[in-house]
Amino acid sequence: MDLSGVGRYSPSELADPDREAAVLAPIIQQRGRDEILFTKRSEQLGNHPGQMSFPGGGREPEDRNLEATALREAHEEIGLEPPEADIVGAIDDIETVTRYIVRPFVGTVPDRSYTPDEYEVAEIVRLGVDDLTDLSNYESEHRNHPEYGPIRIHFFHVDGYTVWGATGHMLAQLLELTTDWEIPPEVDRVAEPDAELPI
Repeated sequence: MDLSGVGRYSPSELADPDREAAVLAPIIQQRGRDEILFTKRSEQLGNHPGQMSFPGGGREPEDRNLEATALREAHEEIGLEPPEADIVGAIDDIETVTRYIVRPFVGTVPDRSYTPDEYEVAEIVRLGVDDLTDLSNYESEHRNHPEYGPIRIHFFHVDGYTVWGATGHMLAQLLELTTDWEIPPEVDRVAEPDAELPI
């Protein structure tokens, strides 16, 4: 991964102080293999239980900015110490179906074991960038969302895990900015709004 693409990028930002949230896309760069760290959300959570996500959450009053939100949440969810993260930049804000406006930060983190929060995180998962950019592990579909209109949903299937939804959207942009991978121009299928998701 060439993270300078994120550093040079000027992300689009959405403003709504009442709905601010942030996530950290943690990159582990090793010799010969880059990985992205995800959390598998606990089934106990009210929003997006069991889904793959980046560490993150809503902004708290004590957070001086959204980068601080991302680092605080990463500390709470996976035990990352804020000074351990080297933030290289951010990608486009995204509005989730739960009405949060999320700012995704991208940063490198140490190659070490991390400890999942026992309530929020069922599992910490490291997926290889080579596998995520393998088009045989990717599919997408087009849906007409009742509120957001036409949307394209990305699915990355690696090692028995599926990254999709808002995190899949963020991941697709991150990979386009940092690797030779590009979103295929054609979707794999068109689905009805209430069709079962392929996960």
